[in-house]
Amino acid sequence: MKAMIFAAGLGSRLKPLTDTMPKALVPVAGCPMLEHVILKLKASGFTKIVINIHHFGDQILDFLKVNHNFGINILISDERDYLLDTGGGIKKARSFFEDSDEPFLIHNVDILSDINLKELYDYHIQKGGVATLLASQRKTSRYLLFDAEKRLCGWINKDTAQVKPAGFHYDETLYKEYAFSGIHVLSPAIFRLMDVPCWKGKFSIMDFYLATCQETEYNGYLTENLQLIDIGKPETLACAEEFINVSRVN
Repeated sequence: MKAMIFAAGLGSRLKPLTDTMPKALVPVAGCPMLEHVILKLKASGFTKIVINIHHFGDQILDFLKVNHNFGINILISDERDYLLDTGGGIKKARSFFEDSDEPFLIHNVDILSDINLKELYDYHIQKGGVATLLASQRKTSRYLLFDAEKRLCGWINKDTAQVKPAGFHYDETLYKEYAFSGIHVLSPAIFRLMDVPCWKGKFSIMDFYLATCQETEYNGYLTENLQLIDIGKPETLACAEEFINVSRVN
C-alpha cells in the first residue's frame, strides 16, 4: 500500500520551534512528528511512502538517512524551490502514484489519531469513489457537509455563514456537519480531474474537492468518537505527548 505524508509546511504556528527546524521534526514524546506518522503507516501495512519537503528540507533528508528510512521504501517529492500547498503537492507527486490503479493515503505530518488506517483504506476501495475523507464530529467553526449517502456536498463556516462551492444552498435537514481530519485516501483518477488550467501550481486540495464535488464522488469516512490532535501550536504539544504516552500504555 502507498501513502504520502505532507511534511513541507512552514509550521508558522509552531514558532519559535520552527525557526530552526521543520515542523515534521518537532519532537512529541521524545520522537519527531514525522517518525510517529511513518511508524503508524508502517504498522498499518503501508510499504511505500512519499514525503514532500520544503522548509529545512535537508534536515528531513538527513533524519531519514540516519534512520535508514525506517526499513521501508521512502521517496521524496522535493518542493524546496516552491511550496505548492496540499493540492499542488499531491499533483507534483503524481508520478509516484500513476503507475497503477492502487489508491494512496494522504496523512498530514502534524496529525495524531487513533484511526485504523487500514480500515479507512479498505473502506475507500469498497466504496469505489475518487476520494474518501476521514471526518469526525469534533467542535470547530468550519465543517464539511455530507448527505445521507455520506457523499461530500459542500462546506460551511459557521462563524461567517460562508458556504462552498459557490451557489451551494445549505439546508441543515439535508446535510450532516463533520470536521476534516487531515487524513484521506485518493485514487489515481484524481489526477485526470486536475488536468485543467485552473489547477496548476499552488492550490489547496480542499478547494479542489469543494470545486469538483458536485460532479465527482468524494465519500466521507465519518466517525463519532475519533481521538485526534492537530499539533498546530506549542500549547498542543503537551496534549500530544499525553496522547502518545497513553497510546503506548494501551
